Amino acid sequence: MMSEQESTMRSDNMIEVPASTPWPFVTAFGLALICAGLVTSLGVSVVGLVVLLRGAVGWFRNVLPVQQEELVKVYRALSDAAVPRSMRRGDHLEPGAEGHRVYLPVQVHPYSAGLLGGAFGGVGMAIIACLYGFLAHGSIWYAINLLAAAALPSLTDAGPEVLNIFQLPGFIVALLTHVIFSLFVGLMFAAMLPMMPSRFTAFWGSFLAPVLWTALIASTLQLINPALNSKIAWGWFIASQIAYGLITGYIVAHSKWVETQQDWPLAARAGLEAPGLMPGEEK
Repeated sequence: MMSEQESTMRSDNMIEVPASTPWPFVTAFGLALICAGLVTSLGVSVVGLVVLLRGAVGWFRNVLPVQQEELVKVYRALSDAAVPRSMRRGDHLEPGAEGHRVYLPVQVHPYSAGLLGGAFGGVGMAIIACLYGFLAHGSIWYAINLLAAAALPSLTDAGPEVLNIFQLPGFIVALLTHVIFSLFVGLMFAAMLPMMPSRFTAFWGSFLAPVLWTALIASTLQLINPALNSKIAWGWFIASQIAYGLITGYIVAHSKWVETQQDWPLAARAGLEAPGLMPGEEK
């Protein structure tokens, strides 16, 4: 048993902190190897799994059944003289007052505006795609069947004579794919545009975002949809993306702003109804 004097010295001059351990780094390294093996070889993932398990076991043994701790010496001031305290008082800003300690943006667009913009932007993009099919191949179904070829093997290697006619499975697959992606990207517009400089909202929404999206698709389309990659007209594709960005960005940017609740009291954010809880409410 530790004597009372030793216990007093330990509490006065030493503090207990969790013991340092390398196992979290080993565990993270094993997880990185597992992910690297997905694009290299199975052997790398197997080694990563072994490393991850070893790191996890070592990590757990550091905290179970008793957490390992170590003592750290506390360095005190050389002088024990009391520091004179000023009697002057200062005013402290509350979180949220005049933008003090709040997360940007303080106002956001409603997600419904993103869904609405994505829906109308999807219509505009579909018109551009169908116009390309009609002018270049004499059929509006050409672009629709190309989009559906990612999920329908029957359209992957089909020739123009098949792509130019109406295909019910292709129409259903293309419609679902187009609607889902249009609404999803519309939500991204609603979430991301408030974070961009307000003076360049049109630039971010109508030009830069479609260009970045096109670059991402161009680098992965060979794996996702080889048929579309071999037959796509990139000029028309970029035009359809810019049309989508213009329509969606305009609708989202001109929607109403909604203030975030980060400067509200916890009770108000939790939905408790009581006098004086809501900002701007009379007590």
